[in-house]
Amino acid sequence: MIEQDLIGWTIAFDLDGTLVETHEDLVGTLNRMLALKGLPPAAVEEASQWIGGGARALLLHGFERAGASTEDARDPALFEAFMADYTAHIADHSVPYDGVVETLETLAARGAILVVVTNKRSDLSELLLGKIDLTRHFAAIVGPDRVSDRKPSGAHLIEAVKSVGGDPTRAIMVGDAAPDVGSARDAGCPVIGVTYGYTPVPMEELEPDVLVDAFEDIEEAVDMLVVEHYVAKAMAG
Repeated sequence: MIEQDLIGWTIAFDLDGTLVETHEDLVGTLNRMLALKGLPPAAVEEASQWIGGGARALLLHGFERAGASTEDARDPALFEAFMADYTAHIADHSVPYDGVVETLETLAARGAILVVVTNKRSDLSELLLGKIDLTRHFAAIVGPDRVSDRKPSGAHLIEAVKSVGGDPTRAIMVGDAAPDVGSARDAGCPVIGVTYGYTPVPMEELEPDVLVDAFEDIEEAVDMLVVEHYVAKAMAG
């Protein structure tokens, strides 16, 4: 029987580039929007680094890269078309990263509360996670529309943790980009940075508390941070 030694801890996960490999579907939608305007497609590898900023930023980068007017990219009708197209194709190619299901199951079995903290709109996040059968692992899926401020604000992380009955002083953030590290720092929480996700700034340069190259390594990283927490608490008296 697995020891429930993580009771009282909440682990918050970013979505795109941390839990789920989503770039093919997002860039596919971007390229269909560019095609509507007669513009050349963006290269998938390059455009993947634009994902962390959200759909509007993705459109802006795509139009800038194509040498087109950014005013066209800001057209509300284009944004609505983007969202409709992405909703229809949200899980055509998107899949969990290797080790996600097994690691989430183990962390939950050890007593941790798991929550998704993402800048992707909540309804889209729920749709995606439902289609790839990950919803069952999480106490809540908290997009920016369900909190007072979005990552990199610490309010996003703190409010998400409290929404599932967690204690922000015993919370850990896991993410792949600057908004995740920034939110954790602002909330006063430790952060695990994954190196395989979508970020224009290498995770090493963002200096998370622990750096991992694969999702399978997150459980060990959590253990390290939990031990550090209790050691620091003991030393403080």
